[in-house]
Amino acid sequence: MAFKTHAWISLWFALTIPVIFWDAGYCFFRPRSMVGGDLHWIWKPYALYQEVDYVYGLKALESGDGFTNAQSALNIVENFMNIAYLYLAHVSGSPAAPLLGFASAVMTLSKTVLYWLQEYYCGGCAVGHNDLKTLIVYWIIPNGLWLLVPSFIIWQLAKDITGALRVADRAAQKTASGKKQ
Repeated sequence: MAFKTHAWISLWFALTIPVIFWDAGYCFFRPRSMVGGDLHWIWKPYALYQEVDYVYGLKALESGDGFTNAQSALNIVENFMNIAYLYLAHVSGSPAAPLLGFASAVMTLSKTVLYWLQEYYCGGCAVGHNDLKTLIVYWIIPNGLWLLVPSFIIWQLAKDITGALRVADRAAQKTASGKKQ
């Protein structure tokens, strides 16, 4: 049975691959990527974001907070999973594609939930200084997308995978019952 690809899932992975690499680059190149750094021109929008989210800012860097780069390292792993999904789904046509896409989306969702929970349990230590409008526009909405879209991907691919497993199970039962006769 051939698996079904979903254009919106492939589009999400394709659009987020450069964003994730760009974000990880900013994190790994700090302080050179930050305001005043020789490479800041590549990451100009982070001039604002490093003030919105201290995890990306000078405070985390100076305090030796490893969370920023640890999550960026996982982002790179996730990104290679996204690339592999696109290859398996659209080039090689492998039935493993939905499983890899599912695993990648679970990873994305888990990391994002961890990021939000860290902020909750530390009492808003990285973004609590923002006014409500700044928090909503620059942190909740953009980071909320990384909760919402992966959740829908997980739901869709889980549905696809369980459907394929049901078909395989019925075929296995037919084969087993044919052998008994």
